[in-house]
Amino acid sequence: MQQNKNQLYPIFLKAHLLDIVIIGGGYVALEKLTFLLKSSPNANVHLVATFFRPEVLKLIAANNLTRTQKAYDPTDLEGRSIVVGATDNEQVNIQICQDARAKKMLVNIADNPPLCDFYMGSIVTKGHLKIAFSTNGKSPTLAKRLRQFFEEIFPENVHELLENLNTYRKTLKGDFEYKVAHLNDLTQSIMTKKEIS
Repeated sequence: MQQNKNQLYPIFLKAHLLDIVIIGGGYVALEKLTFLLKSSPNANVHLVATFFRPEVLKLIAANNLTRTQKAYDPTDLEGRSIVVGATDNEQVNIQICQDARAKKMLVNIADNPPLCDFYMGSIVTKGHLKIAFSTNGKSPTLAKRLRQFFEEIFPENVHELLENLNTYRKTLKGDFEYKVAHLNDLTQSIMTKKEIS
């Protein structure tokens, strides 16, 4: 296995179909919740914390989320799909990770890569187009800069192009292989024309 190669497998989750719990109510929880809702505004999220910052409470109310004000215990993971540990107590975060892994849940512990099954990367969203960047936890700043760059170069109307390609794809006859080959040729010609102009 190459040590200098990013081994992460990127996936796009339907967060509204999952039960996500964030343990924590401070600045780190605010950052995680904001990031999640920016990309998935209808995400199904419950928060558990002994204290919630006013900004977190505002997001909870604005997005019709649920919360429980109490100290963490393993029962907070019952029925959940994903847990994000965002407390300011390292021992609690370690316990959250251990409990989640015992239940075969995906876990992300803020600012502690060894305790993460996944990272929340930088994301560009333009209509139906979504691009995620990962530096394997090495440089979130570079991932942020890449996101900013691609947000600028992709036009807002790329959504229309995707809709038109989807409509055209539905008119194609033939098997999957034929459709893929035909759409590859079409999108190649689009990119070539864009480079020329």
